[in-house]
Amino acid sequence: MAKILVIDDDIDICNLLSRFLTKRGYEVDTAMSGKGGLEKIASSAYDLVFCDFKLRDMEGRDILTKVQETTPGLKVIIITGYSDIKTAVDVMKRGAYDYVIKPLIPDELINLINRALSDEQPKVVAGPAPSKNGTQGLKRSTIKSGTGETIELEEGFITGSCGESKLLYKQVGLVAPTNFSVIIYGESGSGKENIARTIHTSSKRKDKPFIAIDCGALTKELAGSELWGHEKGAFTGAITSKPGQFELANGGTIFLDEVANLSYETQVGLLRLVQERKLRRIGGTKDMDIDVRILVASNENLWEAAQKGKFREDLYHRFNEFSMIVPPLRERGNDVLEFALHFLQMANNELGKNLTGFTEEVRSLFLRYPWPGNLREMRNVIRRAALLGEDKEIGITTLPQEIVYHQKFSFSDPDKVDHTPTIAATPKPVDIPAAPQSLKDAAAQAEADVLKKILEEVKYNRTKAAQKLGIDRKTLFNKMKQHNL
Repeated sequence: MAKILVIDDDIDICNLLSRFLTKRGYEVDTAMSGKGGLEKIASSAYDLVFCDFKLRDMEGRDILTKVQETTPGLKVIIITGYSDIKTAVDVMKRGAYDYVIKPLIPDELINLINRALSDEQPKVVAGPAPSKNGTQGLKRSTIKSGTGETIELEEGFITGSCGESKLLYKQVGLVAPTNFSVIIYGESGSGKENIARTIHTSSKRKDKPFIAIDCGALTKELAGSELWGHEKGAFTGAITSKPGQFELANGGTIFLDEVANLSYETQVGLLRLVQERKLRRIGGTKDMDIDVRILVASNENLWEAAQKGKFREDLYHRFNEFSMIVPPLRERGNDVLEFALHFLQMANNELGKNLTGFTEEVRSLFLRYPWPGNLREMRNVIRRAALLGEDKEIGITTLPQEIVYHQKFSFSDPDKVDHTPTIAATPKPVDIPAAPQSLKDAAAQAEADVLKKILEEVKYNRTKAAQKLGIDRKTLFNKMKQHNL
């Protein structure tokens, strides 16, 4: 019989959950304060904890921190009355298994408890799976929809299992069954199109077309024809009629990557289509009804772009029914190694090889390297290494020098990285800095040493490092930049 602790300063919630869960065969304890809850956790063994986010004596995030320190394997589900995505991000990063929003729904609670007790989390398979032809294949990942339904993703999709990844795919599961327009933010190469495809394949439109368009490749002159289509004779060179991408995507999903690159004129036409759900080809005289779900992506803040006049504010509000952030690879902790193994399996299939993994030295490098090109860079690095690899494991000699010697470079500005090839076969010795000449220099050196030590302990996970240091991530980033870490 599973034992559950409910921590909430609302006696009605405690009594309600206690009666409800007891009837379903669980052993339930309650505590009406954070301190009381922590005392119960210290004195008894629990399988699961439900904890209110706002307690009189402390917050749910404080409970999470204490549990992580004293009982790291215990799963905690946060109960909150605030459907605020910042709250969700915060508690998931601090180690919450999941969160639920009041009012509590019985079926949702039971599904969540069953999932937590069976440890059914969206995660990537960490080992190779044999395929029919004998090469290593890729197992499929699953996510949970907003109704609790398990959705199996297409082959080749992986989700990761760190806090940021779990939150991202929880959002995907929630928004996928809807018709919401979604803005997907993220750095170049971080997998924004994969997220868009996951939303599409997890929706009711999955059997309809998914069309991805790189807006950066659309010139001002050709954008209209490419998006809306044109009739024969509409302009010089239009010798036949042509349907546009929106027409081809009718009933399905269209993904506009780097949407901020669209010209003002194209944004006007797009606004009309979004508002009226009607489309007219260039040179045409009739409107046609269009049913297309629009997903857009950007590596810059569209609200800020709108304030600067680079993007139409009314169009931004049309798109911003829901937004999410794809975290960069360097902030995904041990997921780095899971993605690396995934790309190695892909390379094995492509090249007909049977590489089994990476040496300890390579794994350590992968966790320290900041991956400025994100997943796209990692895929290319591992593909190249697999081609060069002659042993069962990928070794350091198959990696590009910017990874092997990455301490030489400053990644505060990836465009200024010196990629000049290094001829030396082994890393050059690092110069030992001269002794500080002043108290200020000594303090700076001590701060740099502490930062480096903490970053290495958490394998350069900025969120965990900031928590350990008691500062926010922005301050941590500025200090890393200051000390060239």
